[in-house]
Amino acid sequence: MSTETIKVSPPAAWRLNHDAVRAATKDQGGVQAVVHVIDDEADVRHAMELLLEGAGFVARSYPSARAFFESNPYEGPGCVITDLRMPESSGIEVLARLRQNGAALPVVIVSGHKDVALAVHAMKKGAIDFIEKPFSAERLIETVRAAVERVARAPSEPPQARLSMLSKREHEVLDRVLAGKSNRMIGVELDISERTVESHRASIMRKTGARNLAELVRLAAAQG
Repeated sequence: MSTETIKVSPPAAWRLNHDAVRAATKDQGGVQAVVHVIDDEADVRHAMELLLEGAGFVARSYPSARAFFESNPYEGPGCVITDLRMPESSGIEVLARLRQNGAALPVVIVSGHKDVALAVHAMKKGAIDFIEKPFSAERLIETVRAAVERVARAPSEPPQARLSMLSKREHEVLDRVLAGKSNRMIGVELDISERTVESHRASIMRKTGARNLAELVRLAAAQG
């Protein structure tokens, strides 16, 4: 994952009030939450750590899952943001070990477009969100803030009810979107144009109330 993965806006609109952020990310005992960043590429780790600290978070970064677990991350509140694909241990393996050890740290998975199906699997295993590469600094900060504050948008209807509103064709498109297939690939498989695929995707987002792909994945994962 190269540093081109992260797009920083010139106005740096993602910068937040440090005192407000740190006050909002403490637990009831007043212990400061820590954002744990796991990535095997040093430049990416450092870039994410700088962005998070610039937005008022306390961040720590690790070159591997092993280094992360050796740091004894269970001692306080926080969240984990981990790349899905790493040489030693994948993001899914990090998530599995945390759950096996009874850790309640929320996990955010960073994945590529072709890894959407794996991201869906990770969310079924307990990840609270995923960020699709390339992502903006704003997207990173928004996701991490939601994770450490335990903020979740409560849907007005259960997932089953919202997904049941989709037509048969929309379900076919949705299944392929969740498998990480491009609009062109979906069009070829369903024998429809890319424009029609885009129209179906827009309808899916409208009917389900999902604001982005991550929410759509979360909705599908919640249905099981």
